[in-house]
Amino acid sequence: MRLLLIRHGPAGERDPLRWPDDRDRPLTDKGVERTREALRGMVKLEPHLTHILHSPLARAQQTASLLLEEADPEHGGESLESLIPGGSWRRTLIALESLPAQSVVALVGHEPDLGKLAGVLLFGAPRALPLKKAGACSIDFESNAVAGAGELRWFLPPRILRHIARRGRNT
Repeated sequence: MRLLLIRHGPAGERDPLRWPDDRDRPLTDKGVERTREALRGMVKLEPHLTHILHSPLARAQQTASLLLEEADPEHGGESLESLIPGGSWRRTLIALESLPAQSVVALVGHEPDLGKLAGVLLFGAPRALPLKKAGACSIDFESNAVAGAGELRWFLPPRILRHIARRGRNT
């Protein structure tokens, strides 16, 4: 299994007047543009995506939708409650158990939780590997995802992912 941990793109500032429920806070227009380009770069690195699981919060759903447009995986856009801020990494691992071992799965969520999940997957403990907004990392497993059994393939900020997306373009 390969897991791609992706932090949602740049969202609007917290504003209880505009978004009384912070779960509804969306990506900004510029955030959509920058995230789309970062995801395009990620798909160049990981072209065989099979599943997209995302936090149910609006900004993560939007990021997952952008990824779905770029990657066109076999199974996409499934909400996973354990990816909410403060969610359980243990429940995320349990959810992954039902997927085939050869899957390439994108998990779209929030910091600091994704960084802690990366630490669990790589080191067996929730040590934070913080992801920037629209940043991502790729972790490989010999079979299914197990705490402490992952091997880091790459860990990139959105700036580098956008650079990868632009490589080869005639602009």
